Amino acid sequence: MSTTEIDSKYPSTARALVFDLATKTLNLHQSNRVPVPDPTRDDHLIQVEAIALCARELEWPFLFPGALLSDNPDKQIIPGYDVVGTVITAPPASPFQPGDEVYARTYPARPGNYREYSIGRTLEMALKPQKLSWAEAASVPMSAVTAWQALYEHVGVAGPGDPNSERKRILITAAAGGCGVWLVQLAKIAGLEVIAQIGSPQNDRFIKELGAAETVNYRTTSLKDWAKANEPVDVVIDCIGGKTLEEAWYCIKDHGSLISIVEPPEGKRPEELKAKEVKNEFFIMYPSGQQLGEISKLIEQGRCQAVADSVWAFSEFKGAFEKLDGGHARGKVVVKIAQ
Repeated sequence: MSTTEIDSKYPSTARALVFDLATKTLNLHQSNRVPVPDPTRDDHLIQVEAIALCARELEWPFLFPGALLSDNPDKQIIPGYDVVGTVITAPPASPFQPGDEVYARTYPARPGNYREYSIGRTLEMALKPQKLSWAEAASVPMSAVTAWQALYEHVGVAGPGDPNSERKRILITAAAGGCGVWLVQLAKIAGLEVIAQIGSPQNDRFIKELGAAETVNYRTTSLKDWAKANEPVDVVIDCIGGKTLEEAWYCIKDHGSLISIVEPPEGKRPEELKAKEVKNEFFIMYPSGQQLGEISKLIEQGRCQAVADSVWAFSEFKGAFEKLDGGHARGKVVVKIAQ
């Protein structure tokens, strides 16, 4: 079926998890309306297999209400913006057709994907790597594309094997987290020497297997203390913010790059380092099916691996969000949607 006409074998209502803005509660709807794809907007109807959750995503509607509701006529907040599933309907000219297994990080201006049927658009999607399970694939899009953009767009690494990256050192905070595991892998592939901040001895071996040359356990050594005993690094990518971002300033050399995916680094610059010349940026990732497709190639080649911390059933949303909010997940928290 290469049009957006939905076959009668697919229901008009299905399960969805909805976040109530007034009460700030998550509610399981057994008969939520299945979205109707609009071919003029490049909509693909996807039967969802699994989704992944993002830290603090339930805060987004209050922090960015205009952005999150700009393409959401029903004003219905559904969490989970990483999705993997099967295309049910597609615009005729789309490169993704019914039966294709795809994954994506969808724009949060639309409702998310914690539902049995959802909408994806061509520029967001890529074909799911065949070597990954549904749950593994769900863990990839947002974290991997964020890492890709941090390294290749904001730090300025030219790409895997960039000779200008050789002998450069990068410090990654929260290296065992959802985005951190991808930063470690992609930085290693790009030729950088990776120093990874971790929080447990168990993560030391794990993160070194992903490509880190050295680890810093924040429970025993602060970044400020580490900086006193080590040469400054060329690049810091921060995935935590707060006190950690403040201490990251001590680790970066003059004319280096300090990138945060949490908050603007300038706001955490220590007073004593006001004269330090550092390129510092905060950015919010944007969905890119093209970049996700490049990441898929690395996965299929065995050069990168997906990391799912845990997999939860659809009805276990409370446990999944509690795990997410605990802040110590290794990789991504995934929810299996299909029954």
